[in-house]
Amino acid sequence: MNAVVQMFDHTPRSLVEERAIRPPTIGKIRPGIKVLTRANQANEKAVKLYNDMVAAGDSFEAIGKTLETSLKLRNALIPKNVDYFVCRRSDFSNPDTADEILRLYGEDRGNGVKLYRFPVMFAFDDWLRNVPNQMAAYTTAGRQYFSEYDRDGKRYCKTYAPVERNARAQRARRSFGGRLVVHRQDDDIPDGICDPHVCPQYQDRKCNLTANFMFAVPDVKGLGLIELPTNSIYVLQKAYSAMQTVALARGRLTCTRFRLSKREFDITRVDDNGQPVRQKQMLTVLDADIDLGALLDGAEAGQPALESASRAVALIEADSTVGTLDESTLQPDDDAGGNADGSAGSTETTEDDSGIDSDETLEDKRHKMSDLLHRLGLSQPERQNGFRMYAHQTYGRGWIERIVDVDAMNARLAAALDDPASLDVEIQDAVAQAAYV
Repeated sequence: MNAVVQMFDHTPRSLVEERAIRPPTIGKIRPGIKVLTRANQANEKAVKLYNDMVAAGDSFEAIGKTLETSLKLRNALIPKNVDYFVCRRSDFSNPDTADEILRLYGEDRGNGVKLYRFPVMFAFDDWLRNVPNQMAAYTTAGRQYFSEYDRDGKRYCKTYAPVERNARAQRARRSFGGRLVVHRQDDDIPDGICDPHVCPQYQDRKCNLTANFMFAVPDVKGLGLIELPTNSIYVLQKAYSAMQTVALARGRLTCTRFRLSKREFDITRVDDNGQPVRQKQMLTVLDADIDLGALLDGAEAGQPALESASRAVALIEADSTVGTLDESTLQPDDDAGGNADGSAGSTETTEDDSGIDSDETLEDKRHKMSDLLHRLGLSQPERQNGFRMYAHQTYGRGWIERIVDVDAMNARLAAALDDPASLDVEIQDAVAQAAYV
């Protein structure tokens, strides 16, 4: 599949927008480690150099190059599957980011602080943008062959066109916009179709699946996403299944906190003799802490107005937690100001709308605010952002957690029931001020 996903869905307006680009990245978390081969483990110099560089936090690429240049050992390292992720300073543009991730989510299980599991959030609702993947063959000079899907739905093997030479200048012609990508057409792949069964590079284990999870880690700052590579079709299939399930239940992938961890599975593979062999392997697992049953239970039903109102503050303040407003709370009774026959009371402003009750909990005050927001029409999606700006400018960030500020907001909303135009003007002013900040 395509490893590069178009981020702009409109007509290009610049040279930059003409090209398919990747989201910016700030670092990489790796799913495993590399160790010395059995033959090189008997080399004391290689063992000492390897241990020293691992302790210093150097990347395995740097360790491999050092072993090759200083000790003349080629391909001295092999991958090893472990039950934790590798988060090194050398893999991030800001090395302190790796330390922050380990501080927040690292665990010490007797072998030092390791990253066994951590939360992630995706930036796109399209699963392919979150986990771009393709078949690719690499040489020492870079990527040689790679797969891409064309508009006919077929997977093609692509490569780079040979660079033309300028006979007059005796040098290669300048290439505008990057190297030209063409269909591979040679004796091995004459029709350009990517078919691993007949591909010599795949059969020689030179062409393999490459994929990258692209995500943000909550509470970790940085202008970009973090990568986690994998070449396992099992990992890719399980991640696809998890994201499709969440998308089916919630309608989107963004704003959902997923979790990446390691789990041991029994994997069946075919050995060199053509016989199926089962072996245990640690695989990266994508999961989400959601109540799938509750989501699916209400997926086909329209959201009741009372339930929508009770979630208004949660939609406006992403960091707050608001309980669901029970319909029984609004059932009229003698103490709630309703009529004896059960008919609804007046919708005019009363002392209950704006009065401050010392016995009310913060959750009760939020319920009251939900009702006021709904009555003023501020729970509608197109008006939520303006109200959020107004609340932040008036009471400061985190106001929804402070009882005094919630009381003040409830009083202002209650007053707006008689004069909603004045509140609309204040919200418009807040939006205008935010545009110039």
